Amino acid sequence: MNKLKNIIFDYGNVIFTIDFNRAQHSFSELGIKNVAQFFSHKAHNPIFDRFEQGFISAAEFRAGIREFSGISSLTDTEIDHAWNSLLIGVPEPNHDLLLLAKKKYRTFLLSNNNEIHYNWIMNYLKREHQLESNAIFFEKDYYSHLMKMRKPNPEIFEYVLKEHQLDPAETLFIDDSPQHLKTAASLGMQTHLLTADESLQSYLYSSGLL
Repeated sequence: MNKLKNIIFDYGNVIFTIDFNRAQHSFSELGIKNVAQFFSHKAHNPIFDRFEQGFISAAEFRAGIREFSGISSLTDTEIDHAWNSLLIGVPEPNHDLLLLAKKKYRTFLLSNNNEIHYNWIMNYLKREHQLESNAIFFEKDYYSHLMKMRKPNPEIFEYVLKEHQLDPAETLFIDDSPQHLKTAASLGMQTHLLTADESLQSYLYSSGLL
């Protein structure tokens, strides 16, 4: 790629494997109806966006799940378990790939995240990989709920570009969501859609980035 100096990585289904169907199944088991409309990769109840922007707390999120489901008896543990069920883990080569990429480019993480998933992921990294966080892999790691912004809104991209004085034309954004890539491209960034049949490893090597 011409003039590429910077790479911004999404987290879910780019670095860390997630499965939206598992969360849908878990929500169904809690008794929530119309799960496909309630929560999916492409569309979901506004409560999820508000949670990812840090506009509501974990307690308020859980209360919203109870209200939507009409099941006031749902416990915090049951809701957290269902919500976290989509989180799988980091495929074997990905952490090593990030370290290699960091040697060649300025690298960043830009993740739509939330308090409950973030805590689970940090515990997972400590338990499975002996890491305190993702900070070792990037110049800076960004999480939407801590920024009060989320993708695909342009301000979150503009913030990262401005904060680190990145030239959009020299910056590649890798994500699994077309709507996020559309915004990045509109700001002049290079983009790549990582699909379900393509791994981060295969893309980085086949594209000549590594």
